[in-house]
Amino acid sequence: MSAIIHQFTVGSDNLGVLLHDPETGSTATIDAGEEAPILAALGHKGWTLTDILVTHHHSDHIAALSALKARTGARVIAPQADRHRIPDIDVAVADGDVISIGTIEFITIETPGHTSGHVSYFSAQAKLLFAGDTLFSLGCGRLFEGTPEQMWISLSRLAALPDDTKLYCGHEYTLSNCKFALKYDADNQALRARAAEVEALRAKGAFTVPSTIGLEKATNPFLRAATPELAVSVGLSGHKAVEVFAALREAKNKA
Repeated sequence: MSAIIHQFTVGSDNLGVLLHDPETGSTATIDAGEEAPILAALGHKGWTLTDILVTHHHSDHIAALSALKARTGARVIAPQADRHRIPDIDVAVADGDVISIGTIEFITIETPGHTSGHVSYFSAQAKLLFAGDTLFSLGCGRLFEGTPEQMWISLSRLAALPDDTKLYCGHEYTLSNCKFALKYDADNQALRARAAEVEALRAKGAFTVPSTIGLEKATNPFLRAATPELAVSVGLSGHKAVEVFAALREAKNKA
């Protein structure tokens, strides 16, 4: 049996995700920003929390971590690089480390940029990527602690995953990201089609996530920084992809 995903809203725009292995009953929450919505989602599905997968240390991703662990005894898996900033860690992971939620295996990918210790979790078996605030649908995280070079490498690593990998991210930002993307990649027909889809989904209150790696490679300007079109759009024709990426990220910061 394959993994079951349940997605829900946490706070104003955070996306909560539960991962359930029906073979063993193991259930993980991806990050733990608020206790109440996570408990409500678990109750709705009739699942018991066994694991908490943490992507990074920001409070909207770990504020409920200690309370959930105390209530459920769930195992906390979090980045080794952030041991000093994330409480109650049971398993500290670094690049290449493999962890299992029941029978579902994930490899840890270090993806610094948004924060210095950020990690993402990829399962080739389940075709899933939990990217936290590194890669969003049609966007990427702000560079609070990392450099453009670090973030470009992180995004490039995620873009190298199989196209049919489902992307789950930490926030429902797709509609605003879409408006920014169209400003810099207006002739991209795949992006235009995605924009229409996103507007329709949000109009009826539906999630725009998951996306896929293939769709993001075709539409996300931050993954397309190596293309001539995006270089031209920021006035950096012939420049390195990382310079184009940095210009796009700075433009998004000011949008």
